[in-house]
Amino acid sequence: MSAPTATTAPALAAGHHEPSKFHFYIQIAMILAVITGIEVVLIYLPIAKWLVVTTLIVLSTVKFMFVIFYFMHLRWDKVFCTILFFIGLVLAGFTMYALIELFASDAGKPLTAAALTFARSTLG
Repeated sequence: MSAPTATTAPALAAGHHEPSKFHFYIQIAMILAVITGIEVVLIYLPIAKWLVVTTLIVLSTVKFMFVIFYFMHLRWDKVFCTILFFIGLVLAGFTMYALIELFASDAGKPLTAAALTFARSTLG
């Protein structure tokens, strides 16, 4: 333990201290709560749908970055770990896009009665 220096003693005597990590995380949580509130209010505003969707995507991206960099501690990790995280994120995004395209196509829809009888007659 070192003795307090002359520069820290007046600051401690006046009640000033360095904010703890707990307060820092509470501030981040409050920012996330405010962004969530903005998102909820934004849905009910009578503005263009494209503007609502674009704003929601941007706000969700900001919240995502706050969470991964502060709560998942990627800000203080090695760059290699952050790169690995984003590679997984990109792969998950492409997988989600492929699944949406697969199930949104006509191949995923049930056959009509005429198409079903045609398929049965050609196959069997």
